[in-house]
Amino acid sequence: MMEYMNRGMTAKGLATRQRIVIAAALLIREKGAAETTLDDVRAATSTSKSQLFHYFPNGRTDMLVAVAAYEAEQVLDAQQPHLADLTTWRSWQAWSRAVLNHYTELGNRCPLGSLTSELGKSSPEAEAVTVALFETWEAALVRGAETLLKDRNLAITRARSILAAVQGGVILLQVTGQVGYLKDALTSSIEPLRPAAPSQRQASR
Repeated sequence: MMEYMNRGMTAKGLATRQRIVIAAALLIREKGAAETTLDDVRAATSTSKSQLFHYFPNGRTDMLVAVAAYEAEQVLDAQQPHLADLTTWRSWQAWSRAVLNHYTELGNRCPLGSLTSELGKSSPEAEAVTVALFETWEAALVRGAETLLKDRNLAITRARSILAAVQGGVILLQVTGQVGYLKDALTSSIEPLRPAAPSQRQASR
């Protein structure tokens, strides 16, 4: 959908549109979607009304969908390169640290919180973007978990538990300012992926 909307734009037009989307995303993280108006975005980007509607013909609806797509991309990009190669226990640990550090740094200015609490509810199109994010995220976690567990059904269950741990931990971080919830939830949710220690007999061979 977003590719279709961007079709026919010049490189300069795409850069301008992206600048507006990023500014809108930052405003929404700070103020919330309900409190962020088109006039706020225009003021933050020094954009005229006609220019804004040139890039977002349906106004606020189109902008919120574009912001949702941008924020979904940020959520996934922040987990790379670890998310693409969760094939060892060490890589899972590195991914967990990256997630924890990322959300600790962002605090309330979190794209995941913005997507799930506000943007994802703003329109069916924005909701579809959020659903696609979680589907892509889950698929990557399942691939990694299946490598270690050797069982797809167990891998799906584990991936969903990990996603729920991240989502719940991030919400509690935003509400309380305490990162311990996310840290403990992540640690507990990936622990079943840790390879079993070799038995004494195996170790002596």
